[in-house]
Amino acid sequence: MAKKDGKIGFFEATAIGIGGMVGGGIFAVLGLSVQQARGGAPLAFAIAGVVALVTAYSYTKLAVQYPSKGGTVTFLDRAFGPSLFTGTLNILLWISYIVMLSLYAFAFGSYGANFFPEAWHLFGKHFLITAIVLVVTGLNLLSADLIGEAEDWIVGIKLSILLLFIALGIPGIDPSRLAPAAWSPALDLVTGGMIIFLAYEGFELIANAAEDVREPARVLPRAFFTAVGFVLVLYVLIAAVAVGNLPVEGIVAAKDYALAVAAKPFLGQAGFLLITVAALLSTASAINATIYGAARLSYTIAKDGELPKELSRKIWNEPLEGLLITAGGTLLIANLFDISNLSTMGSAGFLLIFAAVNGANVRLAERTSSRRWISLAGVTLCLGALGALLWQTLAHHPARVMILGGMLGLAFFIELGFRLVTGRKLNPSRQETR
Repeated sequence: MAKKDGKIGFFEATAIGIGGMVGGGIFAVLGLSVQQARGGAPLAFAIAGVVALVTAYSYTKLAVQYPSKGGTVTFLDRAFGPSLFTGTLNILLWISYIVMLSLYAFAFGSYGANFFPEAWHLFGKHFLITAIVLVVTGLNLLSADLIGEAEDWIVGIKLSILLLFIALGIPGIDPSRLAPAAWSPALDLVTGGMIIFLAYEGFELIANAAEDVREPARVLPRAFFTAVGFVLVLYVLIAAVAVGNLPVEGIVAAKDYALAVAAKPFLGQAGFLLITVAALLSTASAINATIYGAARLSYTIAKDGELPKELSRKIWNEPLEGLLITAGGTLLIANLFDISNLSTMGSAGFLLIFAAVNGANVRLAERTSSRRWISLAGVTLCLGALGALLWQTLAHHPARVMILGGMLGLAFFIELGFRLVTGRKLNPSRQETR
C-alpha cells in the first residue's frame, strides 16, 4: 500500500478495511445466508452491516484516542485493565481468528475441488485445505511479504470481478424471488445475517494501522464508515443478484461454492470459472493476511502476559510458535468441521468481541469524546444478534451451541490456568492509569 511521507491517507486506510472484509468471506458464506434467509438474503446482509456500522463508531473513537498496532487488544486492556475477563476475550479473539482462517481454507478447498473429477471432490477439498495452509505458513516463515506485495492487485482483481458479477446479473433478476413472500420468518432473517457476520469482521484492521495514519482524527472516521458502507452495499447487491437469478434450492445445494454457481445463469461456464478463480485468489490472500495477523496477535498477547512467554519470542523476525500453533489449529478445525459450524463459531466469537469493544467505548466515552448512547446501542445490537444466533442454533442444531461454549470455555480456562500455574503478571504498560 503506497504511503505519502510514510503515512497512510484516507484511500489507503479505506482500502485496508475493504480488503479485510472482502477477503474470503463473501465467497464462503453467501450460500449459508441464502439457506437461512432465502429470498430475504439481501436484507440479512444489510442487518449484519448495520451492526458493523454501529460498532465501527466505537472502533473509530478508540483508534483515534489509542492508536496502536494492538487494535482490539489495546482497546480492551485500556478499558478493563489486566483482568481475567480481558485475558479471556483476547484469547477468544485469537481462537476466532483461527476459526475464520479455517473458514477461508474450507472455502478455498470447496471452490478448488471443482477442478477435480466429481468422484474426487471430497479428497480434493481436504487436500487443498491442507495444502493452502501449509504453503501459506511456509511462505510466512520465509517472508511474510511474498504474498503481501501482490495484495493490492488481488484486491483490485476480486473487486472488479464482483462488480462485473453485479453489473451483468442485475438485468436478469426476477423480482418475485426477492419479494417478501419469498423471505424466511423474521427471526430467520436476523439469524441469516448473524451467521455470516464474520464477513464484515475485517474493518477492524483499520484500527491496527491507526498509528500510521495521517491526521487520524479526520481520516479514521471517514475510512471506517466508507469501508463498511461500501461493503454493505456490495454484499446486498451480490446477494440480490444471486437470489434473483438462481432458485434458492440451487444456491443451497452448492452452498460451499454458491457464488460460482450463481454466476452461471448469466455468465455460463465461463462465469463459473471466473468466480472460482476469484474465490481462490481471495481466500488465499485472506489466509495469508489472517495467519500473519493471528500469529502477531498471539505474540502481542504473550508479550503482555496473557499467554506463555515462549509465544513472545521471534525467530527470523517471525513469531514462530504462534504461527505454528495457529496453522495447526486451522488444519484441525478446517478438516473436521463443515462450513455452517465454522461460520456460526466465527460469527458468535466476533459478535461477543465487538460487544466488548462497544462496552470499552462506553466505559471510556469521556476520554474518547464519544456519544455514549451510540456505543450502548452497539452493545445491545451485538448481544441481541448473538442471542438470536444462539436461540436459533439451539433450536435447530443444539450441538453447535456446545461447540460455541467450548470456544469460550477454552479461552477462559487457558487464561485462568496460565495465571494459576505461572503466576505471571500482565505488563504494567497495558494497564490504564485512572
